[in-house]
Amino acid sequence: MSDRSLDSRLASLLSGVRFGKFVSVGVAGAVVDTTALFLLVQFGGLPAIWVNLLTIELAILVMFAINERWTFAEHGREGALPNRLLRSHAVRATGTTVQIVVFTLLYEFVAVTLIDGIDLWLLVAKGTGIGLGMLVNYVFESLFTWRVHTE
Repeated sequence: MSDRSLDSRLASLLSGVRFGKFVSVGVAGAVVDTTALFLLVQFGGLPAIWVNLLTIELAILVMFAINERWTFAEHGREGALPNRLLRSHAVRATGTTVQIVVFTLLYEFVAVTLIDGIDLWLLVAKGTGIGLGMLVNYVFESLFTWRVHTE
């Protein structure tokens, strides 16, 4: 990769407006993900580790739809929508892996009781995983799904 190409890619990631939109969409996804996880675990009695995978997928679909129509509305339009969705899932695999590993390590091995009877540590572990995964996802989504550096 040439220095010029690398500079173009780095510059494309530094768009404050785009990053702000991406974070806003990420917050919406995190609310969907975390709310569904909390309700299904706390009131449904389902196992957190497995439900976490389901709620991550739900959030990915919600965030893709919003990013497609808002954050990256002017980018990466070559190819069909299903292709962008598949590309998004492929590139999010890294961020999702970061999120799952951080969540699992914190929830399973560093469990802390914050309030008796309510599993608030679930939310701390989830939020930490989401935050770290979001940074990875921003880079991969920008460069590979919507290819903002080709603008």
